[in-house]
Amino acid sequence: MSQLKLTNTLGGNVEPFEPLEEGHVRMYTCGLTVYNRGHIGNFRTYVSQDVLRRYLKYKGYRVTQVTNFTDVDDKTIAGARKAGIPLREYTQQYIDNFFEDCAALNIEKSEYYPRATDQEYLDAMVALVQKLEERGHTYESDGSIYFKVDSFPDYGKLSRIDVAGMKAGVRVDADEYTKENARDFVLWKAPKDGEDSWDTAIGPGRPGWHLECSAMGMKILGETFDLHAGGVDLVFPHHENEIAQSEGATGKPFVRHWMHTEFLIVEGEKMSKSKGNQFNVPDLIAENYSPMAIRYLLLSVYYRQQLNFTREGLEQAATAIRRVDDFLDRLGEVTREGDAFPETAQAVKAAVERFETALDDDLNTSAALAALFDLVKGGNTALSSSTMTKGDAEGFKGAVERMNTVFGVFGQGKKMTLDDEVEKLIQERKEARARRDFARADEIRDELDARGIVLEDTPTGTRWKQK
Repeated sequence: MSQLKLTNTLGGNVEPFEPLEEGHVRMYTCGLTVYNRGHIGNFRTYVSQDVLRRYLKYKGYRVTQVTNFTDVDDKTIAGARKAGIPLREYTQQYIDNFFEDCAALNIEKSEYYPRATDQEYLDAMVALVQKLEERGHTYESDGSIYFKVDSFPDYGKLSRIDVAGMKAGVRVDADEYTKENARDFVLWKAPKDGEDSWDTAIGPGRPGWHLECSAMGMKILGETFDLHAGGVDLVFPHHENEIAQSEGATGKPFVRHWMHTEFLIVEGEKMSKSKGNQFNVPDLIAENYSPMAIRYLLLSVYYRQQLNFTREGLEQAATAIRRVDDFLDRLGEVTREGDAFPETAQAVKAAVERFETALDDDLNTSAALAALFDLVKGGNTALSSSTMTKGDAEGFKGAVERMNTVFGVFGQGKKMTLDDEVEKLIQERKEARARRDFARADEIRDELDARGIVLEDTPTGTRWKQK
Protein backbone atom coordinates (compact mmCIF):
# COMPACT_ATOMS: atom_id res chain seq x y z
CA MET A 1 0.00 0.00 0.00
CA SER A 2 1.36 3.40 -0.96
CA GLN A 3 1.86 6.27 1.46
CA LEU A 4 -0.90 8.73 2.26
CA LYS A 5 -0.22 12.28 1.08
CA LEU A 6 -2.25 15.28 2.21
CA THR A 7 -2.21 18.98 1.43
CA ASN A 8 -0.71 20.82 4.39
CA THR A 9 -2.20 24.30 4.71
CA LEU A 10 1.04 25.24 6.48
CA GLY A 11 3.09 25.82 3.33
CA GLY A 12 0.35 24.81 0.89
CA ASN A 13 2.11 21.67 -0.39
CA VAL A 14 0.99 18.07 -0.74
CA GLU A 15 3.17 16.20 1.73
CA PRO A 16 3.60 12.61 2.91
CA PHE A 17 1.63 12.16 6.11
CA GLU A 18 3.81 10.67 8.83
CA PRO A 19 2.68 10.68 12.47
CA LEU A 20 5.13 11.42 15.26
CA GLU A 21 4.48 8.06 16.89
CA GLU A 22 4.67 5.06 14.58
CA GLY A 23 1.25 3.52 14.05
CA HIS A 24 -0.63 6.18 16.05
CA VAL A 25 -2.28 9.34 14.70
CA ARG A 26 -3.31 12.14 17.07
CA MET A 27 -5.74 14.53 15.42
CA TYR A 28 -7.85 17.49 16.49
CA THR A 29 -11.06 18.60 14.77
CA CYS A 30 -12.51 22.01 15.57
CA GLY A 31 -16.06 21.28 16.66
CA LEU A 32 -19.17 23.39 16.82
CA THR A 33 -19.73 26.62 18.65
CA VAL A 34 -22.89 25.34 20.27
CA TYR A 35 -25.30 28.28 20.02
CA ASN A 36 -27.37 26.59 17.30
CA ARG A 37 -27.78 23.25 15.56
CA GLY A 38 -24.99 22.46 13.12
CA HIS A 39 -25.79 22.95 9.43
CA ILE A 40 -24.76 20.94 6.37
CA GLY A 41 -21.77 23.24 5.80
CA ASN A 42 -20.42 22.23 9.21
CA PHE A 43 -21.09 18.59 8.46
CA ARG A 44 -19.18 18.68 5.20
CA THR A 45 -16.08 19.18 7.34
CA TYR A 46 -17.07 16.51 9.86
CA VAL A 47 -17.83 13.97 7.13
CA SER A 48 -14.49 14.65 5.40
CA GLN A 49 -12.75 14.21 8.76
CA ASP A 50 -14.68 10.99 9.31
CA VAL A 51 -13.50 9.68 5.92
CA LEU A 52 -9.91 10.57 6.85
CA ARG A 53 -10.27 8.90 10.25
CA ARG A 54 -11.73 5.76 8.66
CA TYR A 55 -9.01 5.65 6.01
CA LEU A 56 -6.26 6.02 8.59
CA LYS A 57 -7.76 3.03 10.41
CA TYR A 58 -8.06 1.19 7.07
CA LYS A 59 -4.30 1.67 6.67
CA GLY A 60 -3.70 0.17 10.11
CA TYR A 61 -3.23 3.28 12.25
CA ARG A 62 -4.60 3.70 15.74
CA VAL A 63 -6.40 7.06 15.87
CA THR A 64 -6.90 9.35 18.84
CA GLN A 65 -9.26 12.12 17.78
CA VAL A 66 -10.42 15.15 19.73
CA THR A 67 -13.52 17.08 18.67
CA ASN A 68 -14.20 20.02 20.95
CA PHE A 69 -17.29 22.02 21.80
CA THR A 70 -16.94 25.79 22.12
CA ASP A 71 -19.60 26.34 24.76
CA VAL A 72 -18.48 29.74 26.01
CA ASP A 73 -18.03 32.63 23.60
CA ASP A 74 -19.92 35.76 22.54
CA LYS A 75 -22.68 33.82 20.74
CA THR A 76 -23.34 31.14 23.37
CA ILE A 77 -23.48 33.71 26.14
CA ALA A 78 -25.88 35.90 24.16
CA GLY A 79 -28.07 32.87 23.37
CA ALA A 80 -28.22 31.69 26.97
CA ARG A 81 -29.11 35.19 28.19
CA LYS A 82 -31.89 35.49 25.62
CA ALA A 83 -33.25 32.05 26.56
CA GLY A 84 -33.01 32.87 30.26
CA ILE A 85 -31.26 29.61 31.18
CA PRO A 86 -27.76 28.73 32.46
CA LEU A 87 -25.00 28.54 29.84
CA ARG A 88 -24.28 24.81 30.26
CA GLU A 89 -27.97 23.96 30.00
CA TYR A 90 -28.36 26.15 26.90
CA THR A 91 -25.40 24.62 25.08
CA GLN A 92 -26.19 21.03 26.07
CA GLN A 93 -29.24 20.94 23.78
CA TYR A 94 -27.06 21.70 20.76
CA ILE A 95 -24.42 19.21 21.84
CA ASP A 96 -27.18 16.58 21.97
CA ASN A 97 -28.29 17.68 18.47
CA PHE A 98 -24.72 17.27 17.22
CA PHE A 99 -24.54 13.67 18.39
CA GLU A 100 -27.95 12.93 16.87
CA ASP A 101 -26.81 14.28 13.50
CA CYS A 102 -23.49 12.44 13.66
CA ALA A 103 -25.34 9.19 14.32
CA ALA A 104 -27.70 9.85 11.39
CA LEU A 105 -24.73 10.50 9.08
CA ASN A 106 -22.82 7.44 10.35
CA ILE A 107 -19.92 9.56 11.64
CA GLU A 108 -17.68 7.60 13.97
CA LYS A 109 -17.28 8.92 17.49
CA SER A 110 -14.09 10.72 18.45
CA GLU A 111 -12.20 9.50 21.48
CA TYR A 112 -12.59 12.86 23.27
CA TYR A 113 -15.23 15.61 23.26
CA PRO A 114 -13.95 18.32 25.61
CA ARG A 115 -16.09 21.33 26.48
CA ALA A 116 -14.44 24.69 27.02
CA THR A 117 -16.26 25.14 30.34
CA ASP A 118 -15.03 21.83 31.80
CA GLN A 119 -12.94 22.78 34.81
CA GLU A 120 -9.87 20.76 33.80
CA TYR A 121 -9.68 22.62 30.49
CA LEU A 122 -10.32 26.02 32.08
CA ASP A 123 -7.36 25.23 34.35
CA ALA A 124 -5.29 24.35 31.27
CA MET A 125 -6.24 27.69 29.67
CA VAL A 126 -5.14 29.62 32.72
CA ALA A 127 -1.83 27.71 32.78
CA LEU A 128 -1.30 28.50 29.09
CA VAL A 129 -1.83 32.22 29.66
CA GLN A 130 0.64 32.11 32.56
CA LYS A 131 3.29 30.55 30.29
CA LEU A 132 2.69 33.26 27.69
CA GLU A 133 3.05 35.93 30.38
CA GLU A 134 6.35 34.43 31.51
CA ARG A 135 7.66 34.52 27.93
CA GLY A 136 6.67 38.13 27.35
CA HIS A 137 3.88 37.54 24.84
CA THR A 138 1.06 39.29 26.71
CA TYR A 139 -0.11 42.59 28.15
CA GLU A 140 -3.11 43.60 30.24
CA SER A 141 -5.65 46.30 29.52
CA ASP A 142 -8.85 47.03 31.46
CA GLY A 143 -8.73 43.62 33.13
CA SER A 144 -8.33 41.65 29.88
CA ILE A 145 -5.13 39.89 28.77
CA TYR A 146 -4.01 40.18 25.14
CA PHE A 147 -1.49 38.41 22.95
CA LYS A 148 1.11 40.72 21.37
CA VAL A 149 1.30 39.74 17.71
CA ASP A 150 4.64 41.57 17.33
CA SER A 151 6.15 39.22 19.92
CA PHE A 152 5.73 36.22 17.62
CA PRO A 153 7.76 36.72 14.40
CA ASP A 154 6.12 33.73 12.65
CA TYR A 155 2.63 35.19 12.93
CA GLY A 156 0.85 34.76 9.59
CA LYS A 157 2.71 31.64 8.48
CA LEU A 158 -0.47 29.53 8.18
CA SER A 159 -2.79 32.02 6.45
CA ARG A 160 0.08 33.83 4.71
CA ILE A 161 -1.48 37.19 5.46
CA ASP A 162 0.48 40.44 5.27
CA VAL A 163 1.00 41.15 8.96
CA ALA A 164 2.46 44.56 8.15
CA GLY A 165 -0.83 45.44 6.51
CA MET A 166 -2.79 44.84 9.70
CA LYS A 167 -3.74 47.87 11.74
CA ALA A 168 -0.95 48.47 14.22
CA GLY A 169 -1.99 49.31 17.75
CA VAL A 170 -5.42 47.70 17.34
CA ARG A 171 -6.57 45.03 19.75
CA VAL A 172 -9.78 43.00 19.45
CA ASP A 173 -12.07 41.54 22.07
CA ALA A 174 -14.54 39.92 19.66
CA ASP A 175 -14.20 36.19 19.11
CA GLU A 176 -14.63 36.53 15.33
CA TYR A 177 -13.06 39.16 13.09
CA THR A 178 -11.12 39.70 9.89
CA LYS A 179 -7.55 40.81 9.29
CA GLU A 180 -8.76 44.27 8.30
CA ASN A 181 -9.86 45.02 11.87
CA ALA A 182 -7.41 42.85 13.77
CA ARG A 183 -4.04 43.05 15.38
CA ASP A 184 -3.52 41.83 18.94
CA PHE A 185 -6.12 39.33 20.14
CA VAL A 186 -7.68 38.65 23.51
CA LEU A 187 -6.65 35.61 25.52
CA TRP A 188 -8.62 36.21 28.69
CA LYS A 189 -11.62 38.55 28.84
CA ALA A 190 -12.42 40.75 31.81
CA PRO A 191 -15.77 39.96 33.42
CA LYS A 192 -18.85 41.87 32.28
CA ASP A 193 -22.26 42.19 33.87
CA GLY A 194 -24.50 39.30 32.87
CA GLU A 195 -21.68 37.18 31.42
CA ASP A 196 -20.36 33.91 32.79
CA SER A 197 -16.95 34.27 34.38
CA TRP A 198 -14.52 32.35 36.57
CA ASP A 199 -12.20 33.42 39.39
CA THR A 200 -8.69 32.25 38.52
CA ALA A 201 -5.00 32.80 39.22
CA ILE A 202 -4.87 35.30 36.32
CA GLY A 203 -7.92 37.17 37.54
CA PRO A 204 -11.66 36.88 37.05
CA GLY A 205 -13.05 36.52 33.54
CA ARG A 206 -13.51 34.00 30.76
CA PRO A 207 -11.37 32.60 27.95
CA GLY A 208 -11.23 33.93 24.41
CA TRP A 209 -12.27 31.51 21.68
CA HIS A 210 -8.77 30.94 20.30
CA LEU A 211 -7.28 30.09 23.69
CA GLU A 212 -9.80 27.31 24.22
CA CYS A 213 -8.73 25.06 21.35
CA SER A 214 -5.00 25.40 22.03
CA ALA A 215 -5.43 24.43 25.66
CA MET A 216 -7.79 21.51 24.98
CA GLY A 217 -5.67 20.17 22.13
CA MET A 218 -2.39 20.24 24.04
CA LYS A 219 -3.97 18.95 27.25
CA ILE A 220 -5.16 15.77 25.52
CA LEU A 221 -2.80 15.26 22.58
CA GLY A 222 0.44 16.83 23.78
CA GLU A 223 2.34 20.04 22.97
CA THR A 224 2.98 18.82 19.41
CA PHE A 225 0.50 16.58 17.62
CA ASP A 226 -0.01 15.22 14.13
CA LEU A 227 -3.02 16.83 12.51
CA HIS A 228 -5.40 19.72 13.08
CA ALA A 229 -8.46 20.14 10.88
CA GLY A 230 -11.46 22.34 10.25
CA GLY A 231 -13.20 24.38 7.61
CA VAL A 232 -11.28 26.91 5.50
CA ASP A 233 -13.06 29.71 7.35
CA LEU A 234 -11.00 28.84 10.44
CA VAL A 235 -7.56 29.39 8.88
CA PHE A 236 -7.66 33.04 9.93
CA PRO A 237 -7.93 34.19 12.62
CA HIS A 238 -8.68 31.08 14.66
CA HIS A 239 -5.98 28.65 13.60
CA GLU A 240 -3.41 31.38 13.03
CA ASN A 241 -3.94 32.52 16.60
CA GLU A 242 -3.82 28.97 17.91
CA ILE A 243 -0.35 28.59 16.42
CA ALA A 244 0.88 31.89 17.88
CA GLN A 245 -0.28 31.25 21.43
CA SER A 246 0.66 27.55 21.47
CA GLU A 247 4.14 27.92 20.01
CA GLY A 248 4.64 31.15 21.92
CA ALA A 249 4.09 29.24 25.16
CA THR A 250 6.00 26.03 24.40
CA GLY A 251 8.65 27.03 21.87
CA LYS A 252 7.75 23.84 19.97
CA PRO A 253 5.86 23.23 16.71
CA PHE A 254 2.17 23.05 17.62
CA VAL A 255 0.81 20.92 14.76
CA ARG A 256 2.69 19.06 12.04
CA HIS A 257 -0.10 18.99 9.47
CA TRP A 258 -3.07 21.32 8.93
CA MET A 259 -6.05 20.15 6.87
CA HIS A 260 -8.92 22.41 5.79
CA THR A 261 -12.16 21.53 3.99
CA GLU A 262 -13.55 23.93 1.40
CA PHE A 263 -16.85 25.79 1.62
CA LEU A 264 -20.22 24.37 0.71
CA ILE A 265 -22.72 26.38 -1.30
CA VAL A 266 -26.40 25.56 -1.77
CA GLU A 267 -28.05 25.54 -5.19
CA GLY A 268 -25.23 27.74 -6.51
CA GLU A 269 -25.52 30.37 -3.76
CA LYS A 270 -23.67 31.08 -0.56
CA MET A 271 -25.46 29.48 2.36
CA SER A 272 -26.98 31.97 4.80
CA LYS A 273 -29.97 32.34 7.09
CA SER A 274 -31.09 35.45 5.25
CA LYS A 275 -31.41 33.48 2.01
CA GLY A 276 -33.31 30.67 3.71
CA ASN A 277 -30.89 28.03 2.43
CA GLN A 278 -29.04 27.13 5.64
CA PHE A 279 -30.21 23.56 6.05
CA ASN A 280 -29.50 21.11 8.82
CA VAL A 281 -29.79 17.33 8.72
CA PRO A 282 -33.35 17.07 10.15
CA ASP A 283 -34.55 19.67 7.61
CA LEU A 284 -33.47 17.42 4.75
CA ILE A 285 -34.73 14.21 6.36
CA ALA A 286 -38.12 15.93 6.70
CA GLU A 287 -38.05 16.33 2.91
CA ASN A 288 -37.68 12.53 2.63
CA TYR A 289 -33.97 12.56 1.79
CA SER A 290 -32.11 9.76 3.52
CA PRO A 291 -29.19 10.53 5.85
CA MET A 292 -26.98 8.31 3.69
CA ALA A 293 -27.78 10.36 0.58
CA ILE A 294 -26.72 13.45 2.53
CA ARG A 295 -23.49 11.77 3.63
CA TYR A 296 -22.78 10.50 0.13
CA LEU A 297 -23.20 13.96 -1.41
CA LEU A 298 -20.99 15.55 1.27
CA LEU A 299 -18.11 13.13 0.63
CA SER A 300 -18.53 12.72 -3.13
CA VAL A 301 -16.54 15.86 -4.00
CA TYR A 302 -12.81 16.21 -3.23
CA TYR A 303 -12.56 18.05 0.09
CA ARG A 304 -10.43 20.88 -1.31
CA GLN A 305 -13.02 21.76 -3.96
CA GLN A 306 -16.14 23.79 -3.32
CA LEU A 307 -19.24 21.61 -3.14
CA ASN A 308 -22.54 22.74 -4.66
CA PHE A 309 -25.17 21.06 -2.48
CA THR A 310 -28.41 20.61 -4.44
CA ARG A 311 -31.59 18.57 -4.16
CA GLU A 312 -30.80 17.11 -7.57
CA GLY A 313 -27.46 16.04 -6.14
CA LEU A 314 -29.24 14.34 -3.23
CA GLU A 315 -31.46 12.44 -5.64
CA GLN A 316 -28.42 11.36 -7.65
CA ALA A 317 -26.72 10.30 -4.42
CA ALA A 318 -29.72 8.15 -3.48
CA THR A 319 -29.62 6.55 -6.94
CA ALA A 320 -25.90 5.82 -6.59
CA ILE A 321 -26.43 4.20 -3.20
CA ARG A 322 -29.29 2.08 -4.54
CA ARG A 323 -27.07 0.92 -7.39
CA VAL A 324 -24.47 -0.42 -4.97
CA ASP A 325 -27.03 -1.84 -2.53
CA ASP A 326 -28.85 -3.60 -5.38
CA PHE A 327 -25.53 -5.04 -6.56
CA LEU A 328 -24.85 -6.42 -3.08
CA ASP A 329 -28.33 -7.93 -2.98
CA ARG A 330 -27.83 -9.59 -6.39
CA LEU A 331 -24.50 -11.02 -5.25
CA GLY A 332 -26.33 -12.67 -2.38
CA GLU A 333 -28.58 -14.47 -4.85
CA VAL A 334 -25.74 -16.16 -6.77
CA THR A 335 -26.16 -19.95 -6.54
CA ARG A 336 -23.56 -21.29 -8.98
CA GLU A 337 -20.89 -23.21 -7.10
CA GLY A 338 -17.21 -22.62 -7.77
CA ASP A 339 -14.18 -20.57 -6.88
CA ALA A 340 -13.54 -17.11 -8.29
CA PHE A 341 -12.24 -16.94 -11.84
CA PRO A 342 -8.71 -15.49 -12.13
CA GLU A 343 -10.11 -12.60 -14.17
CA THR A 344 -12.49 -11.73 -11.34
CA ALA A 345 -9.76 -11.84 -8.73
CA GLN A 346 -7.59 -9.56 -10.88
CA ALA A 347 -10.44 -7.08 -11.47
CA VAL A 348 -11.21 -6.93 -7.76
CA LYS A 349 -7.54 -6.45 -6.88
CA ALA A 350 -7.14 -3.67 -9.47
CA ALA A 351 -10.25 -1.85 -8.21
CA VAL A 352 -9.07 -1.91 -4.61
CA GLU A 353 -5.65 -0.64 -5.68
CA ARG A 354 -7.28 2.25 -7.62
CA PHE A 355 -9.40 3.04 -4.55
CA GLU A 356 -6.34 3.16 -2.30
CA THR A 357 -4.28 5.16 -4.80
CA ALA A 358 -7.06 7.76 -5.03
CA LEU A 359 -7.34 8.20 -1.27
CA ASP A 360 -3.58 8.22 -0.82
CA ASP A 361 -3.56 11.12 -3.27
CA ASP A 362 -4.82 13.79 -0.85
CA LEU A 363 -8.00 11.91 0.07
CA ASN A 364 -9.52 12.13 -3.41
CA THR A 365 -12.93 10.64 -2.63
CA SER A 366 -14.41 11.31 -6.06
CA ALA A 367 -11.71 9.19 -7.75
CA ALA A 368 -12.10 6.51 -5.07
CA LEU A 369 -15.85 6.34 -5.74
CA ALA A 370 -15.13 6.01 -9.47
CA ALA A 371 -13.02 2.93 -8.73
CA LEU A 372 -15.89 1.43 -6.76
CA PHE A 373 -18.49 2.07 -9.45
CA ASP A 374 -16.30 0.65 -12.19
CA LEU A 375 -16.07 -2.51 -10.11
CA VAL A 376 -19.86 -2.58 -9.68
CA LYS A 377 -20.31 -2.10 -13.43
CA GLY A 378 -18.07 -5.07 -14.19
CA GLY A 379 -19.82 -7.15 -11.56
CA ASN A 380 -23.27 -6.37 -12.94
CA THR A 381 -22.09 -7.41 -16.40
CA ALA A 382 -20.95 -10.74 -15.00
CA LEU A 383 -24.23 -11.18 -13.14
CA SER A 384 -26.22 -10.53 -16.32
CA SER A 385 -24.25 -13.19 -18.22
CA SER A 386 -25.03 -15.76 -15.50
CA THR A 387 -21.39 -16.82 -15.37
CA MET A 388 -20.71 -15.61 -11.83
CA THR A 389 -19.79 -18.19 -9.22
CA LYS A 390 -20.17 -17.95 -5.47
CA GLY A 391 -16.43 -17.40 -5.31
CA ASP A 392 -16.72 -14.46 -7.70
CA ALA A 393 -19.62 -13.04 -5.68
CA GLU A 394 -17.63 -13.28 -2.45
CA GLY A 395 -14.72 -11.47 -4.08
CA PHE A 396 -16.88 -8.60 -5.34
CA LYS A 397 -18.78 -8.37 -2.06
CA GLY A 398 -15.59 -8.35 0.01
CA ALA A 399 -14.08 -5.54 -2.07
CA VAL A 400 -17.20 -3.35 -1.83
CA GLU A 401 -17.50 -3.94 1.90
CA ARG A 402 -13.82 -3.15 2.39
CA MET A 403 -14.17 0.14 0.52
CA ASN A 404 -17.32 0.89 2.48
CA THR A 405 -15.42 0.79 5.76
CA VAL A 406 -14.13 4.17 4.53
CA PHE A 407 -17.21 5.53 2.73
CA GLY A 408 -19.70 4.35 5.35
CA VAL A 409 -22.74 4.85 3.10
CA PHE A 410 -23.72 1.55 1.52
CA GLY A 411 -25.91 -1.17 2.98
CA GLN A 412 -27.27 1.15 5.67
CA GLY A 413 -30.89 1.04 4.48
CA LYS A 414 -31.29 -2.57 5.55
CA LYS A 415 -30.62 -1.51 9.12
CA MET A 416 -33.95 0.34 9.26
CA THR A 417 -36.52 -1.61 11.26
CA LEU A 418 -39.98 -1.79 9.72
CA ASP A 419 -42.71 -1.06 12.22
CA ASP A 420 -45.78 -3.28 12.52
CA GLU A 421 -47.94 -1.00 10.38
CA VAL A 422 -45.51 -1.09 7.43
CA GLU A 423 -45.09 -4.86 7.71
CA LYS A 424 -48.86 -5.18 7.65
CA LEU A 425 -49.03 -3.06 4.48
CA ILE A 426 -46.40 -5.19 2.73
CA GLN A 427 -48.33 -8.35 3.62
CA GLU A 428 -51.61 -6.75 2.46
CA ARG A 429 -50.00 -5.85 -0.86
CA LYS A 430 -48.81 -9.43 -1.28
CA GLU A 431 -52.35 -10.68 -0.71
CA ALA A 432 -53.80 -8.06 -3.11
CA ARG A 433 -51.43 -9.19 -5.84
CA ALA A 434 -52.40 -12.81 -5.20
CA ARG A 435 -56.07 -12.01 -5.82
CA ARG A 436 -55.07 -9.81 -8.81
CA ASP A 437 -56.24 -6.59 -7.13
CA PHE A 438 -53.42 -4.62 -8.72
CA ALA A 439 -55.04 -1.23 -8.04
CA ARG A 440 -54.83 -1.83 -4.28
CA ALA A 441 -51.29 -3.21 -4.62
CA ASP A 442 -50.23 -0.03 -6.44
CA GLU A 443 -51.87 2.14 -3.76
CA ILE A 444 -49.85 0.41 -1.08
CA ARG A 445 -46.63 0.75 -3.08
CA ASP A 446 -47.28 4.50 -3.48
CA GLU A 447 -48.06 4.89 0.21
CA LEU A 448 -44.81 3.16 1.21
CA ASP A 449 -42.91 5.20 -1.36
CA ALA A 450 -44.19 8.36 0.32
CA ARG A 451 -42.74 7.05 3.58
CA GLY A 452 -39.34 6.59 1.96
CA ILE A 453 -39.60 2.82 1.46
CA VAL A 454 -39.07 1.33 -2.00
CA LEU A 455 -40.34 -2.16 -2.81
CA GLU A 456 -38.78 -4.42 -5.43
CA ASP A 457 -40.43 -7.61 -6.62
CA THR A 458 -37.86 -10.28 -7.51
CA PRO A 459 -38.08 -14.00 -8.36
CA THR A 460 -37.08 -14.76 -4.78
CA GLY A 461 -39.64 -12.45 -3.17
CA THR A 462 -40.24 -8.79 -2.39
CA ARG A 463 -37.23 -6.74 -1.31
CA TRP A 464 -37.43 -3.35 0.37
CA LYS A 465 -34.96 -0.55 0.80
CA GLN A 466 -34.82 2.96 2.11
CA LYS A 467 -34.71 5.83 -0.38
